[in-house]
Amino acid sequence: MEMQQIRYFVTLASTLNFTRAAEQCNVSQPALTRAIKGLEAELGGDLIRREGRFTHLTELGERMLPIIRQCYDSAMAAKALAKSVQKGEAPSLTIAVGATVNLDLLMGHLRELFRAFPGIQYKMHRGSGAEICQMLKNGEVDLAVGGPLRESWDRLDAWPMFTEAFDLVVGADHPLAMRNDIDLDVELVRDSQVLLQSGGEASDEVVRRLSAAGLSVAGAHEVATEDELEVLILADFGIAVAPASGLASNKLRHLPYDALDLRRTVAIYTVAGRQRSREAAALLNLLRSADWTQSLKTDRPT
Repeated sequence: MEMQQIRYFVTLASTLNFTRAAEQCNVSQPALTRAIKGLEAELGGDLIRREGRFTHLTELGERMLPIIRQCYDSAMAAKALAKSVQKGEAPSLTIAVGATVNLDLLMGHLRELFRAFPGIQYKMHRGSGAEICQMLKNGEVDLAVGGPLRESWDRLDAWPMFTEAFDLVVGADHPLAMRNDIDLDVELVRDSQVLLQSGGEASDEVVRRLSAAGLSVAGAHEVATEDELEVLILADFGIAVAPASGLASNKLRHLPYDALDLRRTVAIYTVAGRQRSREAAALLNLLRSADWTQSLKTDRPT
């Protein structure tokens, strides 16, 4: 199996068009076709099937694509690493993280990556789902971690990490924090001012569910960051609505509120077919293999 065959197949799988794939690989279409046929002969079956104007991957092609793509990404990452070493450059990794994702959840894995790649430089971006999707499209980040991006893109690969509920969050000395019963006092909740963090992946859905649960959002306070949200909570400006893994301060108390009936799935996002550095591949493997049930510990009433 030759590297050019691997590159041609990965490109053809993304375009499903021999002419466009040949143009992207800067070769003639007959040369690309011969390389694909050679790869098929080596693997013992058809990878691509043409049926009139419709070109699609065969079952063998579908199964081989992730493996071949991983080989290609690893080879490209090795070449990039060799160039950076020759230039004396330190490895770097650019990550986008959802505005409402707790960074503490990633710190252990980032520290482990730092031990594996001494001197690695992290570049961290925060943003809404739409902003993260745009960063991925533009090639500004190597990978992203966030809730639902609310935008479809056929080149987006997603690996779910965990699913969590949204809670009500109050200060540790708030009257609601002293209650042990699961059914919170409806009047006490409804009489409270609502606090929201802007830029969350589920902002619109949060507002809709709050209204359905009988909480007024017309005069809700809205802030940009978790730090600002915590300040308002501790100043008794109202009750916040946040993901269960967020706002993990010991000064705060998370209260499950079944009437809200809202959950989100946090996932790792990458771009299919795009060259992945050795550092990005290592972090992806770390995050995918993590046991998130052990990481998601919030201060809930018992």
